[in-house]
Amino acid sequence: MSITLLPDLLRTTRARTLALAAPLTDEDAQLQSMPDASPAKWHLAHTTWFFETLVLAPHLSGYRSFDDRWPRLFNSYYESLGPRHARPQRGLLSRPSLAEVKAYRAHVDAALADLLAHASPGVSALIELGCHHEQQHQELLLTDILHAFSCNPLLPVYDAAAPLKAEAPEQAWLPHPGGIVDIGHASDGFAFDNEGPRHAALLAPFQISNRLVTCGEYADFIASGGYREPLLWLSDGWAAVQAQGSQRPLYWLEDGSIFGLHGVQPLDPQAPVMQLSFYEACAFAEWAGARLPTEFEWEAARGLPGFAQAADQAWQWTRSSYAPYPGFKAAPGAVGEYNGKFMVGQQVLRGGSLATPAGHARPSYRNFFPPAARWQFSGVRLAR
Repeated sequence: MSITLLPDLLRTTRARTLALAAPLTDEDAQLQSMPDASPAKWHLAHTTWFFETLVLAPHLSGYRSFDDRWPRLFNSYYESLGPRHARPQRGLLSRPSLAEVKAYRAHVDAALADLLAHASPGVSALIELGCHHEQQHQELLLTDILHAFSCNPLLPVYDAAAPLKAEAPEQAWLPHPGGIVDIGHASDGFAFDNEGPRHAALLAPFQISNRLVTCGEYADFIASGGYREPLLWLSDGWAAVQAQGSQRPLYWLEDGSIFGLHGVQPLDPQAPVMQLSFYEACAFAEWAGARLPTEFEWEAARGLPGFAQAADQAWQWTRSSYAPYPGFKAAPGAVGEYNGKFMVGQQVLRGGSLATPAGHARPSYRNFFPPAARWQFSGVRLAR
């Protein structure tokens, strides 16, 4: 990114995080509803810790940390950077207060402004990485508070604005001839390290759906007994469904309505189905006589005419395990812990969601979660 554009990216990114947290009370910001989620207050602090620890401390002469006791509270998974507070116990951090965390953000923002005035290309690249890291946490802040609110019998509303009426395109199959295709990030713009190196992949001819699976289509799967038919499910998926007693997507209510960021709304049969695990996505695809695309098929098909709902509705599960591309090498130092060490036991999702910040995702973007994860804005695009 041009050094002249970086200050604006930093300023708008940092401001948007605060804006996303603005509708929350102090009590809301403290909530941690499960070990995989984090309190909004922690997201505000951790994204600030990232800039302080990886950018300011090593690169701004004379920088003084806001509080020397806090790094162990807000380090997420960087083993090389010292001890960390246990992830499942982040909701127990009633101190520091939300006001103190916001003061921490202001302290770090002022120091970043000083550093930007004379940042080297290497430091500028770290700041850009920090902005994209914070954008990831902006989406996590929304998914995590939605899960927390779903645990409240009052089902609180995060965003009181009326949701837009969905209009699904007519379903069509888009053919792709297959062959040798180039996969991975190719431009000079920002990308995470897991999006490269760019390399060739061999694809058999395939077809891919022009749009995502809708709530109405998924309701038909449920009505047909999809959650009761073991032949549709992967072994681990069937075991998870039985253990959890799942009979519908995570935020579908028994009365046929759906809970979301806008509160309880009637089920919209035209809206993309979301909050599905990889297992649920695979079972639906089996029921529909199709399959999930591989991440390479998804990327190759992304530019086909008619390919709709690519990155603004729901992340799309793929049949690809999260693994390094040929030639991948993690960056030296703590930054190398960002992606590479998670390349096991996860599935790749492609696209983007309604909670993804505008401009954050790319055709080569590789999101990843464990196959049982259901609380993300994750949906289904079919292939065959």
